[in-house]
Amino acid sequence: MELSFIIVNWNTAAYLVQCIGSIVDSKLSCSYEIIVIDNASSDGSPEMVERLFPRVTLIKNSGNTGFARASNRGLRRSSGRYICLVNSDVVVLENAVETLRTLLEKEPAVGIAGPQIIGADGKVQRSCMGFPTLFNVFARALALDSIFPASRVFGGALLTFWNHASRRSVDIINGCFWMVRRPALDAVGLLDEGFFMYGEDVDWCRRFRRANWEIVFCPEAKVIHYGGASSANAPYTFAIEQNKADLYYWRKHHSAISYMLFYIILVLHHFIRIIGYGSYALCGAAQRDRSVFKFRRSLSCLFFLIRLPGKPLREVPHEG
Repeated sequence: MELSFIIVNWNTAAYLVQCIGSIVDSKLSCSYEIIVIDNASSDGSPEMVERLFPRVTLIKNSGNTGFARASNRGLRRSSGRYICLVNSDVVVLENAVETLRTLLEKEPAVGIAGPQIIGADGKVQRSCMGFPTLFNVFARALALDSIFPASRVFGGALLTFWNHASRRSVDIINGCFWMVRRPALDAVGLLDEGFFMYGEDVDWCRRFRRANWEIVFCPEAKVIHYGGASSANAPYTFAIEQNKADLYYWRKHHSAISYMLFYIILVLHHFIRIIGYGSYALCGAAQRDRSVFKFRRSLSCLFFLIRLPGKPLREVPHEG
C-alpha cells in the first residue's frame, strides 16, 4: 500500500462526502486506502460513508474520543508507506497528493510535508506557524502581529510577514492536512492523546523536529479548507478546548515558571479581547453579531482560566 488517508469525523456529513470524493476523484496512480474514524456522529455520517463509499474502511467509536485518539486508531490500522491525515472539511485539489508524495520521495530527510491551504473564499490561509515562545504569544495577546503584520519581530507565531507562496522548511504544518513518512512516524510515535482537539499538530511537529526530521511547506500542492466544521457545533466549548491544549502543550514542553508566565499571558489575551469586542458591540459597530460572538467566546475562556488554578489539568511528563 503506497498511501493511507486517515479522516476523523464528528457530525460533518456534508463536508465528509466532499472530502472523500475529492480523494477518489484525484485518480491517484498508486495504491491507496481511505480510513474514516467516526466519533459517534449523530448526523448520519457513518451511514453515508457505508452507502456511498463501500470501499472505505469505517471505524466507529462509541463516543467522541477527540481528534488525536481517533487519528491514532487510524494510524494503527493504516499500512501505507506515506500517511495523509486529512480534516473532514478539506477538499483535495488535483495533483496535490502526487506533488507531496514526489517531494517525500526525492527528499528523504523530510518527515512531514504539507500543502498550501486555501479558504472557501479563495484566499490563501495560514498554512504553517512558528513554535510558540513567551515573546510571540505576548505579541499575539497585544495584537502586535495584527497591527504590524509585516514585522518579523512581532509576527513570529503566525508568520504574518510571509505570504505562504514559496517552499520552505517550517516549524509547524497546520494539522488540517499532513503527509507523513512511515519511518518518521515509527521513530517519533503516535499523536499525544492528552490533546483532545487542537495542539496535537504543534506537539507532533516539535517532536519530529527534535528527532531531526525536516518539516516542509509545499505551496505547489493545494487543498481547500472550509474550517471549523466540527467546532461550529459547539464553538465556546471548542474555544476552551483550544486553551486546554495550549496549556497542556506548555506544561509538557516548558518549565513551571514558563508555564505560569504563559498562563498570565493567556488571561491577558482574553481580557484585552473582552474589552475590545465588547466596546465594538456597544458602539454598534459593523459586524456587531461577530463582535458579540467573539466577546462571549473570550469571556467563556476567561472564566475557564480563572477557575483553573487548583484544579487538575491533564498530567503530563515534563520534557525540558
